[in-house]
Amino acid sequence: MLKHIRIIPLAAESLGVRSMCTYVETQDVRILLDAGVSLCPNRFGLPPHPQEFNAIIEARKRIAEAAEKAEIVTISHYHFDHHTPSFEDWFSQWAVLTETAKQVYQNKIVLMKNPRENINSSQRQRGWLFQKTGGSYAKSLAIADGKIFSFGNTTVRFSEPVPHGSENSELGWVLMTTIETNGERFTFAPDVQGPISRNTLDLIIKENPQLIIIGGPPSYLANFKVNESEILIALRNMAKIVQQVPVTLVEHHLLRDENWKEKTTEVYYEAYRSEHSLLTAAEFLGKPNNFLEATRKKLFTSQPPSEEFKRWMNENEQTRKHVRPRI
Repeated sequence: MLKHIRIIPLAAESLGVRSMCTYVETQDVRILLDAGVSLCPNRFGLPPHPQEFNAIIEARKRIAEAAEKAEIVTISHYHFDHHTPSFEDWFSQWAVLTETAKQVYQNKIVLMKNPRENINSSQRQRGWLFQKTGGSYAKSLAIADGKIFSFGNTTVRFSEPVPHGSENSELGWVLMTTIETNGERFTFAPDVQGPISRNTLDLIIKENPQLIIIGGPPSYLANFKVNESEILIALRNMAKIVQQVPVTLVEHHLLRDENWKEKTTEVYYEAYRSEHSLLTAAEFLGKPNNFLEATRKKLFTSQPPSEEFKRWMNENEQTRKHVRPRI
């Protein structure tokens, strides 16, 4: 529906991997949002299935191709499914030492989450490491928290840090991004988990985008790492978003739950009632959904891997990081 902002999801749970990486293009600037992708190293007591490795290989290719065109790369926070590290890891990152990060960040303007403020200890360390490694290839590094950057008639506006889920989340804070040009607004809201936070919801409503990509709540962790009450709050907040925003793409944590569609019935109803669209990234691209992590247990049963892959599975984690699996 947007005529002046081109949006292409590159990697997402509906495309078989953990990511929200998105390429955005206006007449003024080309932007790569959260150029990271990963696989869950252990779900249902199992490592990634060979199909998941095929998906991350394809995602890495798409990200590399988009990076060749992009002038700007953003980092909303320092989880490895939102930025590309500079170490070798074939197990969950499909990354080649420094080469993969260099491919993404070389000669780019990197607009990044402040690695020193409003950040938890693990992400502070990763942010510091990024500046020394992948960030060293960049044309420039700029703190983006709460700032506005202008490129011709396009503005790229970052929120102040908002919680990675609920208020005072142990997972820290993230930045949301709104790209605006010619009266059109697109908002990218990674890892806000619904949002759970009322303040985050208010910020999204205030931006009033025509299209939003948002990370849904982690319903697969309900009553384990996240309170069920917080999941319900997140779903109610999502319903308020789809009432206002003409097109909502929901992704990430929510789609790791095989039963996510049933749990969002009310959200879909509100979108339908408002004559708005609620889609996954795959559906937005006209592709079938490919929920691999959520169906990992079934995949190992219906499509057993080769004996060679099983031997690799039985190696320790350090070996699996440094030995490329035969898929």
